[in-house]
Amino acid sequence: MSENPVAILNNPFLNKGTAFTKQERKDLGLEGLLPPFVQTLDQQVEQTYAQFQMKQNDLEKRVFLMEIFNENRVLFYKLFSQHIVEFMPIVYDPTIADTIENYSELYIQSQNAVYLSIDEPDMMEAALKNAADGRDIRLIVVTDAEGILGIGDWGTNGVDISVGKLMVYTAAAGIDPSQVMPVVLDTGTNNEGLLNNKMYLGNRHERVTGDRYYNFVDKFVETAENLFPKLYLHFEDFGRGNAANILNKYKDQITTFNDDIQGTGIIVLSSMLGALNISKQKFTDQVYLSFGAGTAGAGITKRVFDEFVQEGMSEEEARKHFYMVDKQGLLFDDDDTLTPEQKPFARSRSEFDNADELTNLAAVVKAVHPTVLVGTSTQPGTFTQEIVQEMASHTERPIIFPLSNPTKLAEAKAEDLIKWTDGKALVATGIPAADVEYKGVTYQIGQANNALVYPGLGLGVIASTAKVLNDEMISKAAHSLGGIVDADKPGAAVLPPVSKLDQFSNTVATAVAQSAVDQKLNQEPIDDVEKAISNTKWVPEY
Repeated sequence: MSENPVAILNNPFLNKGTAFTKQERKDLGLEGLLPPFVQTLDQQVEQTYAQFQMKQNDLEKRVFLMEIFNENRVLFYKLFSQHIVEFMPIVYDPTIADTIENYSELYIQSQNAVYLSIDEPDMMEAALKNAADGRDIRLIVVTDAEGILGIGDWGTNGVDISVGKLMVYTAAAGIDPSQVMPVVLDTGTNNEGLLNNKMYLGNRHERVTGDRYYNFVDKFVETAENLFPKLYLHFEDFGRGNAANILNKYKDQITTFNDDIQGTGIIVLSSMLGALNISKQKFTDQVYLSFGAGTAGAGITKRVFDEFVQEGMSEEEARKHFYMVDKQGLLFDDDDTLTPEQKPFARSRSEFDNADELTNLAAVVKAVHPTVLVGTSTQPGTFTQEIVQEMASHTERPIIFPLSNPTKLAEAKAEDLIKWTDGKALVATGIPAADVEYKGVTYQIGQANNALVYPGLGLGVIASTAKVLNDEMISKAAHSLGGIVDADKPGAAVLPPVSKLDQFSNTVATAVAQSAVDQKLNQEPIDDVEKAISNTKWVPEY
């Protein structure tokens, strides 16, 4: 890294701003380049937070925080660590959806991201080396931005999701920000608005598909693995047609993770385990209905199904507990449009007297009596009072998770679910939800946000030097998180609160790393898992 005075002030990994001491200013040639008073980090945090509070709305607040991030990583993360609940929805979902939609218009600088274009595959190695600038990269979050949150295809604009995810990794689990790299694979976009937008900064052609696309992904994986041998590779927001193919191709070869398939599955499984800790019901007695059968819906269903099998049930018996509803209604096995991920959970028409009528959620709920209802449909308001009360009439404590986000796409509001079920529903939402006051009880609503699990998972994998991330490690992560709930408290949330993110990220990391060591997947000798984790963690201080 260059060390001329101006380069130091412009390098967010080296810059301390007004906190450079008099001696440092002299030694580094910074005399006269900063105001004379030397601030402590705490004084900088106080000053920056006061500036933050003057911003008028969440988008302005996020743009301001990005300026701090661009200038001084230690200050940014120290500030973030002190205001984690307030900052999470600003730095990540739901505000990040607005910045992605306006990324090209708001663009100021790259935030150390790497933009890899399918039209220039030969520059890939140089691009990754340029961005690393000699840093020891341990974690990459990569997206092709075809399936961003609930808002779809955003091309190069989607790089912001990689930047945002990595911020959460550091704030929640202490992943060293100098060892991470956000990457976008720009393979084009099918978003007409972007293609016709004169401000758009990405490739202005339709998405490339087929062999050329997969060869490009292959080249990226191979190049990144060669350049960064201790890499943990996190795939984010790939389209439903590609996400599972990519995960299945690499998961047994390298240390990799797909957040939409695996992360969402872990957090929903954790939420279920937490809910059942409260209701005291048996896991393998549950009847599971997924409303939405895309990448997330199918990935979650598979994760919960795997847990049934891990609990000792045969696959054939376990499948009887699962139903999936998508646009066409209940998924049946004679449907030739089913994806490979949907097929295992499609049902036979012969199971039902009224199979032809099962074309909507209400009809299916009436027919199958689910005890767990999970929404990843991005269809707002579809968990209606009628559907919820029908479900509640057949189970004492209905488990209902409207997970679609951002807020405007949620299948139901937590407050309605509590009221419609007379306080019996065990609820988790995909976005932060306020406490619900009902009949003298304060119901805390769990946030089934992947941020509760993927940072600790990553820390555990990196600290344990695991060769791969396997189902056993993932199951241990879910159980460690689901076991934190306060089961005897009236109105208790099914998940621990975001305010304690840094604490239970450690709990998850310990469970994952211990599992890796128990399975002998660690590449370097580890005598003490907790020590390995604390040695890996980065702390925001000068």
